[in-house]
Amino acid sequence: HGGWAMHVQDSIQPLAATALRQSPISALHDLEVTATGDVIILSGRVGSYYYKQLAQEAVISVAGQREVVNNIRVTKPGRPS
Repeated sequence: HGGWAMHVQDSIQPLAATALRQSPISALHDLEVTATGDVIILSGRVGSYYYKQLAQEAVISVAGQREVVNNIRVTKPGRPS
């Protein structure tokens, strides 16, 4: 099974995306997850730093040894940035 390690790497993206979509916080469901090598990158927008942290925790829980880069932007609703 020489290709197994590669397969695991490829499957982390849907795994991480599923982790976000299973969150009770609907704000996390539309965030983007991209995986390159041993790095998982989160992007998108949420309304609070708390949600940003929750998203990161959700992905870390499935990330294993991979690095999680949190590029999620926090935009407070109703306030001009």
